[in-house]
Amino acid sequence: MKQIEIKKNNLIIKEKILGYIDSEVKSHGTSGRVNCPKRFIGKKAFVIIIDDKNQN
Repeated sequence: MKQIEIKKNNLIIKEKILGYIDSEVKSHGTSGRVNCPKRFIGKKAFVIIIDDKNQN
């Protein structure tokens, strides 16, 4: 079952989560990239971009 909900700045993911990566998107040619461990090759990933302008 795949279900992703975003309601008023709250995120709910109903998937089996194998891990997560908290990383900055880096420049790579004419696009961007986020590095992830080799063990996740072939796995499906969601990339969620946050607006961090208002963080303390």
